[in-house]
Amino acid sequence: MKDLIANFMNQMKEAISIGETAKLTPSAQPIRNILITGLGGSGIGGSIMAQVTDKELKVPVTVNKDYFIPEFVDSHTLVMICSYSGNTEETVQAMQAALKKSAKICCITSGGKIASMAKENNCDTITIPGGMPPRSCFGYSFTQLFYAFEGYGLLGSTFRADLQNTITLLETEQEAIHIEAYSIAERLIGKLPIIYCEARYEGVAIRLRQQINENSKMLCWHHVLPEMNHNELVGWTESHPDTVVLMLRSKDDYVRTQKRMDICAEVFQKYAPGYIEIHSKGTSQLQRSIYLLHLGDWVSWYIAEIKNIDATEVNVIDYLKNELSKI
Repeated sequence: MKDLIANFMNQMKEAISIGETAKLTPSAQPIRNILITGLGGSGIGGSIMAQVTDKELKVPVTVNKDYFIPEFVDSHTLVMICSYSGNTEETVQAMQAALKKSAKICCITSGGKIASMAKENNCDTITIPGGMPPRSCFGYSFTQLFYAFEGYGLLGSTFRADLQNTITLLETEQEAIHIEAYSIAERLIGKLPIIYCEARYEGVAIRLRQQINENSKMLCWHHVLPEMNHNELVGWTESHPDTVVLMLRSKDDYVRTQKRMDICAEVFQKYAPGYIEIHSKGTSQLQRSIYLLHLGDWVSWYIAEIKNIDATEVNVIDYLKNELSKI
């Protein structure tokens, strides 16, 4: 896992090359909405993509993480099928439903049943390298969403420079990222991490939660501001000695939300033994999102290293899949 995280920038460079050569066919009908369906490491890219493109896309994006798809899906819907292995049973079933609704389908996968179904039904497919844990291949799958959206005339080309600048940012900041990630990891040992951020960065918070779950083998949860100010904040009226709050902050957080974060920080520090602010770097929402994501990946790995556990294994998920296969 360490090598896979360290290779993230090279992965993004290779992903750009894959996207540049992707072969996409025009949609027979005007695209009026988008559904991105996928789970876990394969699906988180859709959550972040929807947020970093919401100021440019002219059609609504729905992110789906289930066996089923919304009723609105029809021939005017672009359905992005995201399954790294190509065998995620929920995504396979969702694709079957999208085919029945005559949606425009584009698959991002390394093979498996998804690739076979795409070939049988003449669906567009962007093939990415396989054989790795899906959560370690975010750079491959996420990057292809930009090229797909552009290819179908939904997104301009400015993302190209933004992706390149993101890679440069990460390469420049590697030493600082490692130092901060290790420092954070040390403070999370034996604690329950609680992640907060502005709503526009929720996809990044979810990714951090998932990485701590899978790589660090720890439970944690997340919430967003301002929504948590209307419910969860009331839970911070007594001491929670086993928790550490991680507040993800960015310069482009809305000014009123920034003030909310400052006030909430006073509350958190009163009742939690640990409070950590993680500040993003970069000049765009994409750059800031990927910076936080990459930093979080290293945090999750350093926790595993300190705990002396294998960050890669997911035995309990394998057990679940094996039990489901018996049905």
